[in-house]
Amino acid sequence: MSSMPTLLRLFLEFFKTGLFSVGGGLATLPFLYEISDNTGWFTHADIADMIAISESTPGAIGINMSTYAGYQTMGIIGGIVATLSLALPSFIVILIVAHFLTKFKDNKYVDSAFYGLRPASIAMISAAGLNVIKIALLNIPAFNASHQISDLFIWKALVLAVIIYVLRSRFKLHPILFIAGSAVIGIIFRFAGV
Repeated sequence: MSSMPTLLRLFLEFFKTGLFSVGGGLATLPFLYEISDNTGWFTHADIADMIAISESTPGAIGINMSTYAGYQTMGIIGGIVATLSLALPSFIVILIVAHFLTKFKDNKYVDSAFYGLRPASIAMISAAGLNVIKIALLNIPAFNASHQISDLFIWKALVLAVIIYVLRSRFKLHPILFIAGSAVIGIIFRFAGV
């Protein structure tokens, strides 16, 4: 597969992601990690950036992430190809489902299949969330070097995450306020050398 042209491989990787990432945009994360590991087109840290950008822009997170990943890989044409190839399986499945909906809507096998897909979706989203936590809040290389528990955590990020969680739980403000506030704090920290 490595001799395959990059644009074709980009299409196939994101088509596969769109086909099998049942459960919404966050379910694409395990596939993005796999693409990162297999192709080197982007890093796990880039995926954390993709999540931040995708969460702070309008649209579905999976589509936004595929656009970002495709753009990282091959520029504008890569972004277009990755986006269309991620959406194509859903489009095809919806056309098929719409055609057969009345025939299968009360089918016990279809109902059972969806019953089994729910826990799989939860597991994939949870695994992706844990990977994001590992990237955003933990400094495993520093901990491995020093074996000091204080070096394991990225304390500024951890404190910021806890504050945002508490504020979001208590005040139910729009998520964009927290995203924008976090971006401003990140800029301040970077320029202040904190």
